[in-house]
Amino acid sequence: MNPIDGTLDAQSNSQVVSGIQQDMVESKESLFKNNRTGRLMKERVFFSAILLATLLALGFLFYLLCSIGTQGWEHFDWRFFTSFPSRFPAKAGFKSAIYGTAWLGGLTLFFSVSFGVGAALYLQELAARNRFTAWIEISISTLAGVPSIIYGMLGLGIFVRFLGLGRSVLAGALTLSLLIIPVIIIASREALKSVPDSMRMAAYALGASKWQTVRDHVLPAALPGIATGVILSMARAMGEAAPLILLGALTYVAFVPASPMDSFTAMPIQIYNWTSRPQEAFHDLASTGIIVLLGFLLICNSAAIFIRSRWGRRL
Repeated sequence: MNPIDGTLDAQSNSQVVSGIQQDMVESKESLFKNNRTGRLMKERVFFSAILLATLLALGFLFYLLCSIGTQGWEHFDWRFFTSFPSRFPAKAGFKSAIYGTAWLGGLTLFFSVSFGVGAALYLQELAARNRFTAWIEISISTLAGVPSIIYGMLGLGIFVRFLGLGRSVLAGALTLSLLIIPVIIIASREALKSVPDSMRMAAYALGASKWQTVRDHVLPAALPGIATGVILSMARAMGEAAPLILLGALTYVAFVPASPMDSFTAMPIQIYNWTSRPQEAFHDLASTGIIVLLGFLLICNSAAIFIRSRWGRRL
């Protein structure tokens, strides 16, 4: 300190500043050090709770899969795929349910892709941004969360009774199409949104019209995402039993549908029929049917992953 005017010289000033900074650092370190134990404890508790929940869910799933495999593997042979349902468990098979599911899936795929992807293209690329389109988007998002049993009631009232289609494959396919069309629209719109605007601007700069840009550039680039959404939606539709039960699908069909207007059964309906029987042998057959249905759903999900990775990388 200067004894004349009482001010600090440069060296003393720097020492004071460094002392203040050191005190601030020490106070911060002590603050973090005091909270470190509590934060680590909370982190460990949270991690342990999540790990326990995951292991518990996987444990239940593994137990169900093992019990189903143990009960159903005995009947998993070629006769099970080539025989019709029967009153006798030793003669019962899954043929009519497999063919009915194939009919149902083909028609559902046709209707849902036609209307779902078309609506997504219109809303995302061609429609004007106004209150009407905003209301449509909100309605689609709401319909995607409606329980499947509501669609069964809608199909029963409109397709079976009002349009007079009866309990046919066509009525079931239209009902399942209503179930998955909102999901396909949402997935397709997300895939279209992922296409960069530079691709659209480049097409416009070369003189392409709006429809030519969408058809030749935007849609091919969005196809991997659209295909993934369609496949996953179809897997959900093929595993639904509630709409078909409410629709009045037959639980015992000893023939293969020959046209869209024929009666039908499906794999979930046949499994439901076998589980409702009191005989233990039919419960084993239901487990075999569950194995087949799980295999079908696994193939669908694997195809979605393969298409998205392989096709997307190629594009």
